[in-house]
Amino acid sequence: MAEFTVAVSDPEDGTTYQVDVSDQDANRFIGREIGEEVDGGAVGLDGYTLEITGGSDDAGRPMREDVRGADLQSVLLEGGTGFNPNRDGERKRVTVRGREVGDATRQINAVVTERGDTPVADLLE
Repeated sequence: MAEFTVAVSDPEDGTTYQVDVSDQDANRFIGREIGEEVDGGAVGLDGYTLEITGGSDDAGRPMREDVRGADLQSVLLEGGTGFNPNRDGERKRVTVRGREVGDATRQINAVVTERGDTPVADLLE
């Protein structure tokens, strides 16, 4: 059974809310990829639309938009999600998750793209 923590970012006021989802609400995220939109009702934001912007798995490995699927892959990175180089030209092989939300995903980052009638703060606090 899938359980996630969804970090919902509200760009209008700059606040991030953490919401735990499980069961049927969590299943709405399974199989979705970074960049896809999800109905906000899954996290208690009826009338809102959320865009998945990233996440991490149960070991803290980040999801990367340029890696297909939901599995672990070892990729050579020059920077970006999962690696911050210390000097010019530095590269490193890093294990990351693919862009698809799967059973091993534990945190999903999402941003509000379409708003409903009630403010986010009133619904999630």
